Amino acid sequence: MVSLYIKSSTPYVTYPMKQYHILWFILIIMIGCSKNNPSPTENDSSNPDTNPPVDNPRDPQTNLVPCENGFAGAYPCDGYDLLGHISLNELSAASANDIWGWTDTTTDKEYALIGLDNGTAFIDITDTENLKYLGKLPTATNASAWRDIKVYQDHALIGSEAPGHGMQVFNLTALRNVTGAPITFSADNRYTGFGNSHNIVINEDSGFAYAVGTGDDIYNGGVHFINVQDPLNLVAAGGYGDAGYTHDAQVVTYSGPDADYNGREIFIGANENQVVVVDVTEKQNPDLVSTLQYSNLGYTHQGWFTEDQRYFILGDETDEFNFGFNSRTLVFDMTDLDNPVLHYTYQGATSAIDHNGYVKGNEFFLANYTAGVRILDITGIASTNISESGYFDTYPLNNNAGFDGVWSVYPFLPSGKIIVSDINSGLFIIQKSN
Repeated sequence: MVSLYIKSSTPYVTYPMKQYHILWFILIIMIGCSKNNPSPTENDSSNPDTNPPVDNPRDPQTNLVPCENGFAGAYPCDGYDLLGHISLNELSAASANDIWGWTDTTTDKEYALIGLDNGTAFIDITDTENLKYLGKLPTATNASAWRDIKVYQDHALIGSEAPGHGMQVFNLTALRNVTGAPITFSADNRYTGFGNSHNIVINEDSGFAYAVGTGDDIYNGGVHFINVQDPLNLVAAGGYGDAGYTHDAQVVTYSGPDADYNGREIFIGANENQVVVVDVTEKQNPDLVSTLQYSNLGYTHQGWFTEDQRYFILGDETDEFNFGFNSRTLVFDMTDLDNPVLHYTYQGATSAIDHNGYVKGNEFFLANYTAGVRILDITGIASTNISESGYFDTYPLNNNAGFDGVWSVYPFLPSGKIIVSDINSGLFIIQKSN
């Protein structure tokens, strides 16, 4: 979520989250995101898990709710089954936000790490017939609708828009032997070189974290570089703010088609009104490589490279809201990092707003707010052939252009389980139908 919208006699006006996110959050709680889409707590303040309960019988052998005739229980679906759900009530929270996953390579257990307004919850999802809510790491300062989690070397790194929050570090191996769950966890370390942030980005190859959307003026709301190679001994390593506020980003050790940057550490940031490509290999001397824009720009929000790093798939969070598009996904050809070009524009089946998206193999997993998780087949991306191959809609009330429903999705667990965070209803675990 990024912006405040004020309706007047003129079209909707967008105010950057950098300046107005606190006011926006107050208003969304008071009046909802739009006329037709209530806020996460407006439907039923006593029970924030507002989605209807699953009413189809579970498979007696596997405990799953299969996707049959377009539904998995109460949830619209195509090709994806429901394996499990933990509500906000169970997590003692009012709303959910980001999600990430962790696989313990010592035990082979899989965990969901879900951001909540009041902290970060950890759930053992190894056995989906026996989901285990292990406990919560409370927010470092205040509650906030925005929280973000990444993992490096068995440690969760957590930032938030909460003032003064910094970045919490939590050793995930503590989840192996929890008794008396759910328990309250404590952070193992906390970085306070910035206050609030919108997102935490990790390059696991280099061992650097990149805190973006920071609320201080050190880097103009841009990015802080942090050496996290020793998660218990974090070291500030500079930053970059010459291109302004960065809302979200991906950082890779480059191995794509542009030989000029082979082996370099490349930062590609969604900076509200443009995408920026920055060489951050030399932390004290980051170098702007290129910028790119596009028509009907609302709010440049988030994107992800294809695995060959030839294409960058971008979502604009407010174009559907501002221009009346169906969900619009922009694909840029990054063959020449110095001169990226728009390659293709895909439009989805609904008017729902797109949020976070991630590539796994030849699929793009898109958190599509009220339309749930949409899975796009990008096998034919080079020939501008992208199609929807499936979906799971955790918010069956509507597919309007509002800020309810799915915040994010994590498709990278080895088992094939896909974990989903729904703002209104908590954690969902889904899997492709057999």
